[in-house]
Amino acid sequence: MGRVDTALVRSTVERTWDDTILTSLSELIAIPALSPIFDADWASSGHLDAAVEHVRRWLVGRGIEGATAEILRLPGRTPVLLFDVPAGPSARPDAGTVLLYGHLDKQPPVGGWSEGLGPWTPVLRDGRLYGRGAADDGYSGYAATAAIEAVRAAGGSHARCVVLLETSEESGSPDLPAYLDEYRDRLGEVSLVVCLDSGGQDYERLWLSTSLRGLVSTTVTVRVLESGQHSGIASGIVPSSFRIMRQLLDRVEDATTGEILIPEMHGEIPAERLAEVEVLAAELPGTHAAFPLVAGMRPAADDDAELILNNSWRPTLSIIGAAGLPLPAEAGNVLRPETTLTLSFRLPPTASPEAALEALHKTLTTDVPYGAQVTLSRAEHGPGWNMPATAPWLRAALDTASTAVFEGRQWRPMLLGGSIPFMGTMVEAYPEAQFVVTGALASDSNPHVPDEWLHVGQAKRVTEAVALILAAHAEG
Repeated sequence: MGRVDTALVRSTVERTWDDTILTSLSELIAIPALSPIFDADWASSGHLDAAVEHVRRWLVGRGIEGATAEILRLPGRTPVLLFDVPAGPSARPDAGTVLLYGHLDKQPPVGGWSEGLGPWTPVLRDGRLYGRGAADDGYSGYAATAAIEAVRAAGGSHARCVVLLETSEESGSPDLPAYLDEYRDRLGEVSLVVCLDSGGQDYERLWLSTSLRGLVSTTVTVRVLESGQHSGIASGIVPSSFRIMRQLLDRVEDATTGEILIPEMHGEIPAERLAEVEVLAAELPGTHAAFPLVAGMRPAADDDAELILNNSWRPTLSIIGAAGLPLPAEAGNVLRPETTLTLSFRLPPTASPEAALEALHKTLTTDVPYGAQVTLSRAEHGPGWNMPATAPWLRAALDTASTAVFEGRQWRPMLLGGSIPFMGTMVEAYPEAQFVVTGALASDSNPHVPDEWLHVGQAKRVTEAVALILAAHAEG
């Protein structure tokens, strides 16, 4: 990596972000490119197509010699954008392909944005770029391309690079495996995967995600009546759909502790991850401090190590949606015909999401109290990921990036509580590859919720770090 001028890497990254990325990324924020699970008519609405075409035009405009930018389309599948950049002249012949991953689909807008902000209204304020998809994960393709350009400008080299941007990640990446199968020969032998859909606990250092949780989600409806009835007439005769739902949830989760009761949703925690947790808990105490707890509220545990494990290697349940419940101001004395909840489970990285979903279905639909009707819909699942051993060259590159980019602050592992189904798919497809899962997010970046924002300074630093990692990979 000694042939790379780190000062030129930094100046190239700064110039690219300031002169062109922020403008194009802001325009991307304005496109309401909802993931297909949130927009069943995505093919006709055209927003996903508009997003990939917008970024494709930007990539073509970069003028990188020999590079091609193509939108891939399989029948009935969401589009994928593939940016193929040939290797530099001094890259080792056996370097293989670097796959740099991101996604362009977005979560729903969600209400409650602060005054002057909105999901489709980009606002740059105090080094923060606000808007849905700014941090999760619209910046990724721009950062990956800027890193490639910075290596070249600084006199370094890189292996062949493929920037792959999908549009179904927020739906669990259901379409991505089909593309990986169809274009496997074109992708070549992937030796390094760089995923820019992650982050860390602060914006002061480089964070490397070493595990990601899997995901299972489904919508459950409990129906007891063909139509609603006066509660004074029907209550006590017809069991409440909400009470039956509570009983079903008690089969799944201990309401006192939050422990998940389905064995298929658990997994053993590897020793190396336990060691990482101990280091993180000791060096960076106050895991819960990043979250805006209401006055008097306590976290789920008092011990930081336990909180990290809860968030990374233990299954959890979140109720993320509901239907059949009127607003309080509109609630009449009615025994409602049905209650619907959307259940979202985060799973340990090594748990099988298919087995977990099957066990969940059986648990919720077997011996239902009073014979009520239970239906499950909108099921979604995705694999977790546990990082393989880090090669010496990559560890050295991470150390160098920490020194050159983050002023000597040592990079740290991050056991991420979120899910990136792509990673589980990739480790199966390329078991010999090295993985760099990182990004510019922290808990206060607000992905998926109101006031999502990208820390522009951290995004630039991550771009620099990726450039140095690409140069190190090319040398071996």
